[in-house]
Amino acid sequence: MKEINAYIDSLFAGQDELLMDVLKTIDEKGMQPISVSPSSGKLLTMLVAISEAEEVLEIGALGGYSGICLARGFGKNGHLTSLELEQDYAELAKAHLTQAGFGERVDYMTGPALESLERLKQDGRTFDFFFIDADKENYENYLNACLELAQSGALIVADNVLARGTVADQGSGNQHTETMKKFNQAAANHPQMESILLPIGDGLLVATVK
Repeated sequence: MKEINAYIDSLFAGQDELLMDVLKTIDEKGMQPISVSPSSGKLLTMLVAISEAEEVLEIGALGGYSGICLARGFGKNGHLTSLELEQDYAELAKAHLTQAGFGERVDYMTGPALESLERLKQDGRTFDFFFIDADKENYENYLNACLELAQSGALIVADNVLARGTVADQGSGNQHTETMKKFNQAAANHPQMESILLPIGDGLLVATVK
């Protein structure tokens, strides 16, 4: 997987100084190096642009790498709502989105994402694009919450669904692996979605809401 992704990244996702600066800052602040891969980020940009999404919801901001990739796909009316547990992370992501020129087109909600999702539901908000990249234990909960907020035809994308390739292992006792296997199974058979798993980065689930 590493060799294949290195090849894809080198060919299709060249050097990007802004995104490299984001990764450098994340490292300097001692944050986990868990941003999406360059090619995964490029795919997010393309999916937002192709779908012409205007209301994008991101679950898990970290330092703003994926947020920039999502916002780069915006048309003139695109807007990002980003949910982040940590206030410091949200502030850093906001600074990076501002540096990228999207500061006025993104809002952050901090605290547990499931609580933020419930507030969005109570406020009657709906979205036409979702990106899930937060704590894996809640992926199914996030998916179900997103479906309640989804417009017809919305796209739902989730990162890390290959769990570093271990989902293909038989009989793995790793809890993270089993969690992602269960999520993938639920997504593949969900009656409200048509979905596919793309082996880019650590795996991206891409689904359309029926």
